[in-house]
Amino acid sequence: MNEQVLQWDDLRVVLAIASAGSLAGAARDMGASHATLFRRLNAIEARLGVALFERSRTGYAPTPAGEDLAATAARVETEVLGAERRVVGRDLRLSGTVRVTTTDTLLMGLLSPIFAEFQRAHPEITLEVAVSNQLFNLSQRDADVAVRPSVVPPEHLVGRPVGRIAQAVYARAGGAPDAWVGPDRHLGYAALDAWMAKHDVNERCCYRVDTMLGMYAAAREGVGRAVLSCYLADGDPALTRIGEPLPELATELWLLTHPDLRRVARIRALMTFVAKALVERGSQLAGKRGD
Repeated sequence: MNEQVLQWDDLRVVLAIASAGSLAGAARDMGASHATLFRRLNAIEARLGVALFERSRTGYAPTPAGEDLAATAARVETEVLGAERRVVGRDLRLSGTVRVTTTDTLLMGLLSPIFAEFQRAHPEITLEVAVSNQLFNLSQRDADVAVRPSVVPPEHLVGRPVGRIAQAVYARAGGAPDAWVGPDRHLGYAALDAWMAKHDVNERCCYRVDTMLGMYAAAREGVGRAVLSCYLADGDPALTRIGEPLPELATELWLLTHPDLRRVARIRALMTFVAKALVERGSQLAGKRGD
């Protein structure tokens, strides 16, 4: 074989480095070591006889040749992933793997028993659950299905709203009466930030954390009051709800997938099962007491 021909793995390396701006970031994205990517990049440049990146203390910046190759790699990746989704979309078997992404609070407070029920009903389907507060890229097959709160879901995904998540203020009996627990800026929860600013509680916020599950844990320990999802906190005897759910913080819960995957039997089976289970838990999601 002609050694000058670039392989797909070579293009992936160039694209990862260009996207991350550093070897360390690219190594994390690819699940490889820094040393491995360093050797691979040097080998690619030696084979092509051209420098693809300018090295500096601040990172790796693509040269014109590197930019050209990274752009080509991005186009090839789009085509490869699209072909993969279309081929997978013809799979009619109720077996295989489905990768689901959701948030930490949804998994702990709502989805774990639903996923367990689905697994018992479909033992030939393996579930992989990726917990993240960021929306995974379903176009790049980071996940097949997303169960996430969203005001406006991405236009390139298909699915349906399966409930409305209510939130309210909770505190532990005997906890700090005037203190508050709030989101760290890295959580990126703009609606809650705005609510706390509007109600002048930021000055009393003595504890901030970058996950909703962390806020829940702090409230349980009596650190202070916190705005939490009703489905998570209503059933916890350690917490008391203060007042009714906050209408301005209610959010739709969406069940989403990529259009190319919606006819895959195992994905359709999971989405149908989860949608039915979440609709049945509508009162729990909405924070309706005694329902």
